[in-house]
Amino acid sequence: MTSSHVKSICVFCGASLGADPAFKDAAEDLGARMAAQGIRLVFGAGHVGMMGTVADAVLAGGGEAVGVIPEFLHDRELAHQGLTELHVVDSMHTRKRMMFDLSDAFFVLPGGLGTLEEAFEVITWRQLGRHEKPIVLISTRDYWQPFADLVERVIEEDFAHGNPDDYFSIEPTPAAALTAAFPP
Repeated sequence: MTSSHVKSICVFCGASLGADPAFKDAAEDLGARMAAQGIRLVFGAGHVGMMGTVADAVLAGGGEAVGVIPEFLHDRELAHQGLTELHVVDSMHTRKRMMFDLSDAFFVLPGGLGTLEEAFEVITWRQLGRHEKPIVLISTRDYWQPFADLVERVIEEDFAHGNPDDYFSIEPTPAAALTAAFPP
């Protein structure tokens, strides 16, 4: 699948910007590149942190941003109000399923526990043969190296089988992530 055939990428990322400005820069870069390539953003609909940054960059570039948010978070006024589409759903489970259904691939920027949970879920679904969609962790400042080490340990200790490269890849930049997921 080339990037010209990709319609939507689901981006998992933090509701915080993190400690280093490089994280925000990566979110802005990814959003700008997605807009320039006509790739629609699907994400958790937040207007704060990395989520808001990537959405703002997509929208500033003339792209489309589709948010999916559970009602309890929307009611706390965390939802981005300038999106192309905003879906308010009943639960986190419904949110993740809708984001999965709307996406051709998954990119994971730095984030917190929720981001880890979302990444593990789509990786697990891929391991179980539920999909073949590309999954790329964008490892700004080697953010995802401990994650990669943990997955390697799980495999070494015989709690999982296979090669992590069959399930996800880790790339240092948004540009490299797009190339890895959708080679020319």
